[in-house]
Amino acid sequence: MFDLDEELKNLPEEPGVYIMHGDDDTVIYVGKAKILKNRVRQYFQKNSSHTPKVLAMVSNIAYFEYIVTDSETEALALECNLIKKYRPKYNILLKDDKHYPYIKVTINEPYPKVMKVRKLKKDGAKYYGPYVSGITLKNTLELVQKLFKPPSCHRRFPQDIKKGRPCLNYHINNCFAPCTGKVSKEEYRQVYFNICRFLDGNHKELIASLKADMNAAAEKRQYERAADLRDKIRAIQDIEERQKIINTAKQDNRDVIALAREDTVAFCEVFFIRSGKVIGHENYKIDNTRHSSESEILTDFVKQFYQTGDAIPDEILTEYEIEDREAIAEWLRSIKNKKVAILSPKRGDKLHMVEMVKKNADIVLGNYKIKVMKEREKNTLLDAMQELLGLSKRPMRIEAYDISNTQGADNVGGMVVFENGKSAKRKYRIFKIKSFEGADDYAAMREVIYRRFRHALDEEEMIKKGEILRKDAKFLPLPDLILLDGGKGHLNVITELMEMMDSDIPVFGMVKNDKHKTRGLVSDSGEIEISPTSPVFKLITHIQDEVHNTAITYHRKLRGKIESELDKISGIGEKRRKALLTNFTSVDKIKEADIETLMSVKEMDRKSAEAVFEYFHRGNNV
Repeated sequence: MFDLDEELKNLPEEPGVYIMHGDDDTVIYVGKAKILKNRVRQYFQKNSSHTPKVLAMVSNIAYFEYIVTDSETEALALECNLIKKYRPKYNILLKDDKHYPYIKVTINEPYPKVMKVRKLKKDGAKYYGPYVSGITLKNTLELVQKLFKPPSCHRRFPQDIKKGRPCLNYHINNCFAPCTGKVSKEEYRQVYFNICRFLDGNHKELIASLKADMNAAAEKRQYERAADLRDKIRAIQDIEERQKIINTAKQDNRDVIALAREDTVAFCEVFFIRSGKVIGHENYKIDNTRHSSESEILTDFVKQFYQTGDAIPDEILTEYEIEDREAIAEWLRSIKNKKVAILSPKRGDKLHMVEMVKKNADIVLGNYKIKVMKEREKNTLLDAMQELLGLSKRPMRIEAYDISNTQGADNVGGMVVFENGKSAKRKYRIFKIKSFEGADDYAAMREVIYRRFRHALDEEEMIKKGEILRKDAKFLPLPDLILLDGGKGHLNVITELMEMMDSDIPVFGMVKNDKHKTRGLVSDSGEIEISPTSPVFKLITHIQDEVHNTAITYHRKLRGKIESELDKISGIGEKRRKALLTNFTSVDKIKEADIETLMSVKEMDRKSAEAVFEYFHRGNNV
């Protein structure tokens, strides 16, 4: 039994970390203290200055434990690790950094590599990031590849040197090809030192190194190599020109951090300044910020953001004063092995930098609010559709189907997908009707939906066997709602099919008025009235138009191919082409016909019939 009064009495007067647990043993808060006894007792004192967040947390504490450390710096490091491990409910949380990738340069290895990783390790490698935007990381890696041409294949060095021929990248001048054995270990490592200089933003030192290499190559009459180095220098100088000069007087390395917040959401915007130039910026979403001050949010962000010495600048500017500034600066110094200054400027150029970053943070928050508002609108729309149709859950994935043909010829089925109320065009599918020929919309619709579910079952089996990953499946997940471009007849056929397949996915028909415009939906119990001005009606109209256009566009494409095939035959003009398609409905049937059968078409004579027969049986299209 946890005796709170007794435990509070026994708290040590030492630095350390305290861990608060809820009723189910869940860690709900982690904090650090210069003196554990003083800090932990504060939570349990009746104090009107406690924030609602602290009051809520204390009311949920079942028991606490603590870990004594040798110093406040050690306590800070342990606090950060425990917050990352437990992600407690009442801590201010930087979005789980397993989602944020880094660029890793394994400079600790004899033959380094450049790679994308999601976990930081204390392995001597250099890490750059985290990158919130995958596109930014991709562009950075592509730029590194273009400038320095490191190997991107799976060969390992030195064991794969002189094993096999160089790959295509060497021949298109996209790799310096250490596999040829013409690159020394020192030259290989120099490439990666230069990559690190580039990623560090240390362009001045990098350009000086490349110029020295260029001059040395020119003296040795290695003119091709000298020209390549010259091009690299120019490319890096172009990048420098595009980067905004922040302070030409001082070539400082600093990060500038500002905050934008509203209600429970906050964003920290970070500008990375190296050698006086902005080399990049990122924004980070912060959770659990309700009832927390700006100072608290920035304090916890700084503690969670900086993980390796490579990422820590000489100076950090923050919009608000952070708590425990000296302790955090000392902790960062212990990681970087160099003094780190943390400042909250009140005037001058540094304040102007913070204000610029603050404007960007406000823009990020504004864009996020617009995105959330749109998501809410979508959810409201889908909630209304759920209620109107009596569905058991919100229709997050809607699939719609339509059939298109010309007098029964070239039968195709179209499938469109709407996710979260928005079309997902990459998930659209087209089906050629295979089980019969002729005009039968009901049978065609039945075949299309049967094949769609058959594909899904096959993919489930493949996933179980490890043959494909679920994310690569083309017919999963199954829909929450199926809409058919058709009335009661279509609905009856597909309802019977769904029962046969033991599926409870709801199915409705989309019916049109006499002007071929959407009128509403039909169910087993009859037509459902929907206001033409309602968002649900507009969504259904959009879905019906989309599936109709998808099916008919593909049908016309097929039809066009058939017509162009017949146009190649001498003596077959538009009149005879239309007559053949009307009588035989498909090119395959025309191919199968003998001369006499072809002549049975009113518009055909023996000469034209022989031309058609010879084209399909003696030409290139047998």
